[in-house]
Amino acid sequence: MRPRDVRALIRPRRPILDPVDRTLAHCHTIDDLRRAARRRWPEGVRGYVDGGADGEVTVERNRTAYERFSLLPHPLRDVTEVDTRASLLGVESALPFALAPTGYTRMMHNQGEPAVTRAAGAAGIPYTLSTVATTNLEDVARESTGDLWFQLYVWRDRALMRDLVARARDHGYRALMLTVDTPVTGLRARDLRAGFTVPPTLTPSTILQMAAHPVWCARMLTGAPITFANIPGFEQDPMGAMAMSAELFDASVSWDDLAQLRELWSGPLVIKGLVRPDDVRQAASLGVDGVVLSNHGGRQLDQTIPPIDALPHVRDAVGDSLEVYVDSGIRRGTDLVIALARGATGCLVGRPYLYGLGAGGERGVTAAITMLADELRRAMQLLGVTSIAQLRQEGETLVRDTAPGSSRRVGADAGGVGWAS
Repeated sequence: MRPRDVRALIRPRRPILDPVDRTLAHCHTIDDLRRAARRRWPEGVRGYVDGGADGEVTVERNRTAYERFSLLPHPLRDVTEVDTRASLLGVESALPFALAPTGYTRMMHNQGEPAVTRAAGAAGIPYTLSTVATTNLEDVARESTGDLWFQLYVWRDRALMRDLVARARDHGYRALMLTVDTPVTGLRARDLRAGFTVPPTLTPSTILQMAAHPVWCARMLTGAPITFANIPGFEQDPMGAMAMSAELFDASVSWDDLAQLRELWSGPLVIKGLVRPDDVRQAASLGVDGVVLSNHGGRQLDQTIPPIDALPHVRDAVGDSLEVYVDSGIRRGTDLVIALARGATGCLVGRPYLYGLGAGGERGVTAAITMLADELRRAMQLLGVTSIAQLRQEGETLVRDTAPGSSRRVGADAGGVGWAS
């Protein structure tokens, strides 16, 4: 090869001067975003985002449950055009998932919830604001350009609940999501060991952690104070998540509370935190519009069934009469495919966008959404389907549950492919 031929092959890369662009240029998957975010977070934040209850068995099971499935592609189909749109609670979403509610979001990056809602709006998907957000619901509504949902806990103070519902309604939140798996809070040992509080309290350990992460520390010190922005009286109280939960959460919550909430809220109402078919049927009888099968990302009761495993049984119980969503453990586009093929109306995604936020603020959230969207579209093309409706319709021919004793198998229309289990 002649020297000039060698020179033609050498294409030096231009340096990327912007630190966020430089970080995101090296991130191609959600796992990459997670690694980038964790490099920026002190131990307490890393533990809060990644941790779970007790022995964290459920956190691990949520992830490995998806890895148990095998996909059976249906090739030789024209997949030039793929439509990833889905109807979520009666409104078209560009993708079949919403961003889940997450607490204390400004701990991950000082841009916090406004950055998340802007990224969701630009992507054309819903964003669910948490009751324990670090930006109040009015400010988030002003920043939003898309479909807003509001997540509500059952508090001892029912007047506070009614006030939150009224504020959400008056500021354009279209759907209300009631979380019911927190009559008490789970034991989150990582938070206790790290002394995790909101806002952060200064101890010798946390000071050392902050010193080791100066960029994160500078953002926290120069930004507005981190508070429980939606809860009057708790805006400035530095208390741990467990202590706050013990003071506010109501262990006496019952189905009567759900019936009363249905009377207060005329828009779409979703119950989050169910996994049993009988509970889902009860919720349907009280007039809810959807349920989220969830174990709170493994953060409440340890050793709970992964929602993806509860999904077929719930679908068998309620048919198509109710919108059924799943969360917990979703990290890839193929996870979305598996959930939709097994009967989900859509999914909720939480930790992936927090990793994006931690890695690059709003641009990082956009990167996380884009990664999942691209992976979903590519998986659909490789499977041989061109729409979410087709994916659901042909789901049992495309996804195999490899668990011993699984009753799910490829249907008769799969061209004779099948197995006993």
